[in-house]
Amino acid sequence: MTVSSAGGFGIYVHWPFCLAKCPYCDFNSHVRHQPVSQEHYAKALATELARYAEMVPGRTVDSIFFGGGTPSLMEPKTVETILNEVARLWHLPDTAEISMEANPTSVEATRFAGYRSAGVNRLSVGIQALDDKELKILGRQHSVSEAIQAVEIARKTFPRISFDLIYARPNQTLKAWEQELNRAIDLAADHLSMYQLTIESGTMFQRLYAAGKLEMLDPDLAADMFDLTQEITAARGLPAYEVSNHAAPDAQCQHNLIYWRYGDYVGVGPGAHGRLTLEDGTKLATSTEKHPETWLGLVETKGHGAISEDRLVRDEQGDELLLMGMRLHEGIDVPRYEQLSGRQFNPQRLLNLQENGMVEWVSNTRLRATQTGFSLLNAVIAELASD
Repeated sequence: MTVSSAGGFGIYVHWPFCLAKCPYCDFNSHVRHQPVSQEHYAKALATELARYAEMVPGRTVDSIFFGGGTPSLMEPKTVETILNEVARLWHLPDTAEISMEANPTSVEATRFAGYRSAGVNRLSVGIQALDDKELKILGRQHSVSEAIQAVEIARKTFPRISFDLIYARPNQTLKAWEQELNRAIDLAADHLSMYQLTIESGTMFQRLYAAGKLEMLDPDLAADMFDLTQEITAARGLPAYEVSNHAAPDAQCQHNLIYWRYGDYVGVGPGAHGRLTLEDGTKLATSTEKHPETWLGLVETKGHGAISEDRLVRDEQGDELLLMGMRLHEGIDVPRYEQLSGRQFNPQRLLNLQENGMVEWVSNTRLRATQTGFSLLNAVIAELASD
């Protein structure tokens, strides 16, 4: 396996528009009170895809992911246009995973059949909570009953589905989370994503927290919820394969695995990022203009919305592989890390992490964090990256 093919090759398409801005969200999402021209955005996305196809030609696409924002505000025709363009520019096999994020409002659920006809074969539904009061606190636009109905429609429409939950919410108890998690597993198919609520810079929650109007959960209780999540999901057949993601065997999100395995991916749309290995072996980190209308103008005048395309040196590649790969239960391939970074782990630091039960060898070449190490993952990664 060459460096350029290691980890796979994916396409990320960012749709930046939302019905409302959630108070916890720091993603590049924007509310527009007038309909946007989907035809113009679809054409601009196709233009960016064509440019990247010239940079990394001849690749086989393992996955496509429509993220946001709220991609389920896209018309099915827009999705179909983009998928047809990907198939024209690269090799898109029938086995490719084509995922879309969706909100479970009744309006968006009516589009599910159209997305399936367009080629989407995996849906990720942003439920976030199974309690109407909590949904309002989180700024969500749907109810629990709408969420359940949307999941039922999705299960009948798509071969694979997943949905997201947020826990460690203000005033949440361990017992309440246990009940909610079990209910979610009863509702789920074969994949769940569970994220601890965190205060992100620039969000409404950050402003409320700074003003003393939002109290976060005690960190020890949040840690207990994390441990409980691992125990319950494992016992019920959805063990963690990544820090926040749980799946039945062979049901992992293939697109996200490309990120975590440090593969290559094209990122198009406002605020999208990419990692591309060029034919000469150079690794590029790409990013695009965040503001949607500005991005659109750049693409229409320059042929792309890129604002940076940086060549990553070996140390940077090694650090990124470490940062992403150690999130996985499978860990990292150490020889590949050494090949990319041009360095080896400090033997004493590695031994200390082993003796303290933070990391373990899965095989002669593969290293991963233990369950204890996962709860202190940032510190573990920092220690491994140190000389």
